[in-house]
Amino acid sequence: MDPEEQQAFFPATVMPDPGWWQALWPDPEGVITALGVKPGMTVLDLCCGDGCFTAALARQVKDGQVLGFDLDEQMLEAAASVCAGLENCTFLQGDAVALHRLLPEPVDYCLLANTFHGVPEQTALAREIARVLEPGAVFAVVNWHARPREETPVLGQARGPRTELRMTPEQVRAVVEPAGLLLDRVVELPPYHYGALFQLPG
Repeated sequence: MDPEEQQAFFPATVMPDPGWWQALWPDPEGVITALGVKPGMTVLDLCCGDGCFTAALARQVKDGQVLGFDLDEQMLEAAASVCAGLENCTFLQGDAVALHRLLPEPVDYCLLANTFHGVPEQTALAREIARVLEPGAVFAVVNWHARPREETPVLGQARGPRTELRMTPEQVRAVVEPAGLLLDRVVELPPYHYGALFQLPG
């Protein structure tokens, strides 16, 4: 999928240049730990992109499993390369709106990082995610804080989605909870992000 096609599906969510992305996320393992991912979990890295967090997830779950899921075949190839040598990673291409028909089994944790702001039907996607979670499982949304774009520089340039697309944790809660997922907590992910952690009752 080329960038224009990806933009049509998820506005303002094209994978950024790796240089500044790595500068923004120098410690992906620390992020994964802060988000409460634990050894033994089966984790879905939804819209995994080029694998920024996929490898960190795989190392964190140890004897668990990580499924990298993305619409873009080229991104999946890049993620698979990043995860080379990690035997607990599997990759699956598909459209997230049909997630429940594509996953082999329910998961303990779903991570959606830096993408939710551009999803056209956010509650519908959250409902689909709820269908693939085990009772008690977690859906984590990692978002840029709702600050003006010029206030979130990386390597000297304003970065992240357009200001008007950014969401507060309460805005995320308002569209996710109607899908039957309850906000458990919000985790700060400096310098510019937060993780909103929702749980499927069970």
